[in-house]
Amino acid sequence: MLSVLLAVVFAAIELLPGDAASATSERGESAAGTAARRHLLGLDRPVWERFRDWMTALPTGDLGTSARGERVTGLLAAPFPNTLLLGATAFALTFAAALALGCRAALRPGGKADRIIGFTSGIALALPEFVVSVGLLLVLSLWTGWLPAVTLTAPDGSPASWTMLVMPVLALTVPQAGWNARIVRGALADQAGAPHVIAARLDGLSPRRVLLRHALPGAWPAIATGAATSTGMLLGGAVVVETLFNYPGLGTVLSGAVADRDTPVIAGVVACTGAVISLVLLGADLVRARTLGARP
Repeated sequence: MLSVLLAVVFAAIELLPGDAASATSERGESAAGTAARRHLLGLDRPVWERFRDWMTALPTGDLGTSARGERVTGLLAAPFPNTLLLGATAFALTFAAALALGCRAALRPGGKADRIIGFTSGIALALPEFVVSVGLLLVLSLWTGWLPAVTLTAPDGSPASWTMLVMPVLALTVPQAGWNARIVRGALADQAGAPHVIAARLDGLSPRRVLLRHALPGAWPAIATGAATSTGMLLGGAVVVETLFNYPGLGTVLSGAVADRDTPVIAGVVACTGAVISLVLLGADLVRARTLGARP
C-alpha cells in the first residue's frame, strides 16, 4: 500500500503545473540555465524511471536529493522527531480523553452526562484543525497572553519551550477526541447486549464494575482500530497546525516542498509518515487479533 501511495505522489506532482527546476530558479535566470538544472535533477527522464530509482534506493535509507541540492534524509532529520513528538502527545491525549468520556457516557446510557458528551463530541469532531487553531490563538494568546502565538526553535531544532506545544497539541486533539469518544461509546453500547455483560449485571455487580471488567475488554478491538485510524488524521492535520503555529515539523517542510514541486522531499515525508501509520495500524490489528483470540 505504501508503494502504491508513493507512486501516486510521483504521478500527482508530475501533473502539477511547472516543475522543480522552474520553481527553484533564480529571478532573471535564462532558459538555458533552467534547462541545465532540469537535466541535473533528472526531470527530463520519464517519471516511472525516477520513481523506480527512488524506490530502489529507499530500502537503504536513501531518500534522494532535494531540488536545492540537499540530502532529503538530512533535511528531514530534525523536523521528523518534532512531528513525532507533536503527534504522539496528541495521540496519547486523544486516547485518554476519548476513553474517559466514552466510559463516562456509557456508565448511564441516556443520562445527562451521556447526552452532554454526545452533543459536545459531535461538535468537536465537526471542527477542522485550522478552526480550532484560530480559536486557541485568539483565546490563549491574543486575548489572555497565556501562551506564545508562534513556536520559537532551540539551537537543536526542537521547540524552545514545552508551552509552545500546548496549542498545537490541543488543536490536533479536540476533533479526534470527539470522534474517538463516540467510537468508545458505540463500542461499549454494542457490548452491553453481550451475554456475559448481561449476566454480570444480573449478578448485582455495580455499573462501574460491569463496564470496566466485563464490557470494556470486549470493546478494545473497535477502540484500538478507531485510535489507530486517528494516527493518519493527526499527522495529516499536523501539516495545517504546524504551518499556523510556525512549528518546526514535517508540515513546514512539506508546504515548502509542494511550492517547489520537490518530488523527493514530498515522497520522503509521505514515506516517513506512512511508515508510522502502518506500524500503528499493525499494532491495532495485533490488539484485535489477541482480543478476539482470547474469547471463548
